[in-house]
Amino acid sequence: MPNTSHIQLQNLTKSYQEGDKNRSVLDRLNLSVKEGEMIVLLGRSGSGKSTLLNMVSGIDKPDEGKVIIGGTNLAGLGEKNRTLFRRNNIGFVFQSFNLISTLTAHENVLLPLKLKGATDDETLNKAQKFLDNVGLGDRGNSYPDRLSGGEQQRVAIARALAHEPILILADEPTGNLDYETGQQILDILNNLVRKNGRTIILATHDRDICKIADRVLELRGGKLREVEDAAEMLVS
Repeated sequence: MPNTSHIQLQNLTKSYQEGDKNRSVLDRLNLSVKEGEMIVLLGRSGSGKSTLLNMVSGIDKPDEGKVIIGGTNLAGLGEKNRTLFRRNNIGFVFQSFNLISTLTAHENVLLPLKLKGATDDETLNKAQKFLDNVGLGDRGNSYPDRLSGGEQQRVAIARALAHEPILILADEPTGNLDYETGQQILDILNNLVRKNGRTIILATHDRDICKIADRVLELRGGKLREVEDAAEMLVS
């Protein structure tokens, strides 16, 4: 199973208009990701990491090129179908956690399951299972403002995995956490992603994350290159 290339970016091109100038962010970028791989994406601020994640998730469309996930070209879909694909197939972990403040931890994890159309019994059991997996099985009734930053990020990881997506996208998942808590989050994320056989693309400035990656890629000048020497890795 892990030998199947199920994510392909082909000649991905994206630019933005800034005043009277056209700024190229992604320049005919190509990438093939195998099922079950953990890819770490490095790049300086403004290099286009978030833009690339937006292309992969279908939040935005490229000017040219294809984003093929599990045989579906997201770039060829309309906004509604991209939203449906994202809801069913992609999980997100954000720097700012992005939990819904009016929902408990358990309800936050339930949300993607309900959006996917799972039954009540399935949603309750799966949500509890993933809260247990991140060590928060006894905090399901707590609202986000009652949780520490590390605990909120654990809930976000449980939410990202609960609906069994084929791809996890993580954007600076340790960016708002202290070093020790960040390391704990990395361990949880790595263990759960591996355990559940998920593919993950993780954008970061944190070179410590590179230690757990299958491949480390740097985005520079709109192109991706593989980084093999740890000394080359970017530091924020």
